Amino acid sequence: MNENKNKKNSSFNQGIIIFLIISLAITFLINYLLSFFPDRFNEEITYNKFIEMVEHGQVDSVLIKSDRIIIVPKPEFFENDYTPTGRIKLELAKAKKLYFYTGYVADPKLIERLESQDIEFKTEIQNSSPIMDFFISWVLPIGVFYLLSTLLMRKMTSKIGGGGGVFSMGQSRAKVYIEKKTGVTFNDVAGQDEAKESLYEIVDFLHNPSKYIAIGAKQPKGALLVGPPGTGKTLLAKAVAGEANVPFFSLSGSDFIEMFVGVGASRVRDLFKQASDHAPCIIFIDEIDAIGKSRDGIISGGGNDEREQTLNQLLAEMDGFDSSKGVVILAATNRPEVLDKALLRPGRFDRRIIVEKPDLKGREEILKVHAKNVKLGDDVNLHDIALATSGAAGADLANIVNEAALRAVRMGRDRVKQEDLFEAVEVIIAGKEKKDRILSAKEKRLVAFHEVGHALAAALSKNAQPVQKITIVPRTMGALGYTLQMPEEEKYLMTKDEILDEIVVLVAGRAAEDVEFNTMTTGAANDIERATRLARSMITQYGMSEKFGMMALESVENRYLDGRNVSYCSNITEALVDEEVQKVIKDCYNKAVEMLKENREVLTKIAEFLIEKETITGKEFMEILNEYKNAQNESQQGEITKN
Repeated sequence: MNENKNKKNSSFNQGIIIFLIISLAITFLINYLLSFFPDRFNEEITYNKFIEMVEHGQVDSVLIKSDRIIIVPKPEFFENDYTPTGRIKLELAKAKKLYFYTGYVADPKLIERLESQDIEFKTEIQNSSPIMDFFISWVLPIGVFYLLSTLLMRKMTSKIGGGGGVFSMGQSRAKVYIEKKTGVTFNDVAGQDEAKESLYEIVDFLHNPSKYIAIGAKQPKGALLVGPPGTGKTLLAKAVAGEANVPFFSLSGSDFIEMFVGVGASRVRDLFKQASDHAPCIIFIDEIDAIGKSRDGIISGGGNDEREQTLNQLLAEMDGFDSSKGVVILAATNRPEVLDKALLRPGRFDRRIIVEKPDLKGREEILKVHAKNVKLGDDVNLHDIALATSGAAGADLANIVNEAALRAVRMGRDRVKQEDLFEAVEVIIAGKEKKDRILSAKEKRLVAFHEVGHALAAALSKNAQPVQKITIVPRTMGALGYTLQMPEEEKYLMTKDEILDEIVVLVAGRAAEDVEFNTMTTGAANDIERATRLARSMITQYGMSEKFGMMALESVENRYLDGRNVSYCSNITEALVDEEVQKVIKDCYNKAVEMLKENREVLTKIAEFLIEKETITGKEFMEILNEYKNAQNESQQGEITKN
């Protein structure tokens, strides 16, 4: 211990000496520059020139110093100088902001000459001492440098997680927050039964390591939680720590990376040292892709010495610690494809736990968890809300419940009703109602026929989802209206016919504009985009094309984020794919046009009703449609009877 202390003191003393040398050098340089820095207009003249100016009456005043004489000339001295510089000097002389200087000469006649020309003169009074001059010129600047550099270094070291003064930056240790109780258990996590089952073994090992060691089993060193944002990866990690009742070290991947090379690696070492001291415990690294990107430079986009050093240190620490001590590493990411292969091998992250978006049952359970502290009305049916929120993550469902509670308060109710929850779903999907946007009568009619076109195509298609709501009230996300469909059951597979029917429904809005108004509007932009994406996926990913058959032409990268498609085919093949996509969409569009022409009467009837009401339910829509169908059937039967 004394040896370490002596090393620190020696290092500190060396740092002080280096700092003093640098400060002295900077101070000397500044004083040197101040002493010899030339002034543009104040210049040195000879003593003879000074006497000549005195005799010609060109001097206004004189200051006699111990080493020089300062001469303030009269403006008349520059009257015959017509150069730009001379004009500037003339103006400065008028303002008495220009002077000449010459060396001091012991001239006994100088005073006499000055008095004869009635020139004002004075001598400088020395008030400062050499000691004071030395203090101001040397000691004070060095002190200011030391103070400023100390404050700057302290601020910088605090940002990188270190302390101990100016020269202890490399010795800084990471600050890790240890939570003895996370306040979260597996009961607080819903909709992720498979993930909880995989993690329960880790909890059981921390509680009862002896039964695993007795049979020769080793605890998994690490588990990687993979899934889209908002699915509950961080919550699961906290639940593991809460169930195990052990210290929980929680950091983000970005916490390791700083501007100074080596700081990240130092933090990793310190993290594992602290974890070893507090074993059994859990280390959780969120967004591990910040430090765990592939080192090949292709996916990661180039080298980064600090990030690579941090990753190498993490790999070394994971190999070096004994899993029997009860230190478990959990990490989370939504970009598993960019992680380094060395990080994913067995012995480091032994398990990859997929935390997907919940299914119907999972969504209902999640809604129950988030709604347990919310006062619900008697009409609330969370199963219907779960059906309407296909593809929603846990965070989305939590937001829906909260938005419903806020709406209930705005409406002056003390309980959340079913309509509040459905409205919250619509807010998440399309945004809030934009009441200040007033459509013209023509625009309202166009939007009404567009949305009824969607709804009618859905109702007349065999494999389409039933209509829940139709509205022409503008929304904040840009939609001038929308048709809300709700599935009757959860589906995990889609047939070719179902995809084609969905495309028909998507393009039916544009088809309704064509049938009724013989025109096109910009309102179908999103519909066209979605229809094109579906048609392309049919051909390039699902193998549902007669021309290409079961051939993979595209794959999805970053499936947990943006789901970007990457092509695996040539430019010629891509052109053929475009032709095939165009054909699919065109056929679906023609089918939608034909369907709406055959039911133009009911299309107009429902659209007029929607214009009047602005919002109609799926029940009201189906009542009008069924009434029309019944009347049509009766008419057909009457004609058959007549014949």
